[in-house]
Amino acid sequence: METRKTFKFYDLIMAVFVTVLLCSNLIGVHKVTQVWVPYYGEFIFGAGVLFFPISYLFGDILTEVYGYARSRRVIWAGFGAMIFASLMAAVITNLPSASTMDPERQNAIELIFGQTPRIVLASLLGFWMGEFSNSFVLAKMKILTAGRWLWTRTIGSTFVGEAVDTAVFYPVAFYGVWSNDLIISVMIGNYIMKVMWEVLATPFTYKIVGFLKRAEHEDFYDRETDFNPFTIKT
Repeated sequence: METRKTFKFYDLIMAVFVTVLLCSNLIGVHKVTQVWVPYYGEFIFGAGVLFFPISYLFGDILTEVYGYARSRRVIWAGFGAMIFASLMAAVITNLPSASTMDPERQNAIELIFGQTPRIVLASLLGFWMGEFSNSFVLAKMKILTAGRWLWTRTIGSTFVGEAVDTAVFYPVAFYGVWSNDLIISVMIGNYIMKVMWEVLATPFTYKIVGFLKRAEHEDFYDRETDFNPFTIKT
């Protein structure tokens, strides 16, 4: 009987991944902010982008250390958590308020947590397609580079994954609600920030990956992996 390998930190990283994912999708997804950039002007981006790329960072770490199949399980765990959070938000915001409750508080709850079906669909599609693209590209690049030049695959996979996520989420969520100019501005701003985030986080990625590979005695190569995203087998 084959003994399944156990890991010290895999479950912890899964918990961090899901936590970051839920927080970044529930907090800040509706808010568009801007900063002044010299020689450029007003740089517009969605506030949630400040934290959402952390999920891609941990996605890179999972695939690099544990392989695509184990990363796939975490992606599905995050996907399930997002569905539950969206369902919970819909139920709570639509329950009738007590007669003693301040109507302004109910309106605030609905404004913050009352996601429309479009935003829920956009979040789920963008996350699912983006994360799997990110994990697939990193796994393939690891084989092509024979495990060298980690930075090329963490940044390269983020280029692809974040592009897919951004290209799916904003048009699905906000086309016809926001102006086309605003959608394009936010998409460009968010994509640039996401990629820059990954570049700046590269030294930390190296340290975390190095620590995990030593602690877990694992450095997985997906040479014979089934890359079917519709399974959770490892």
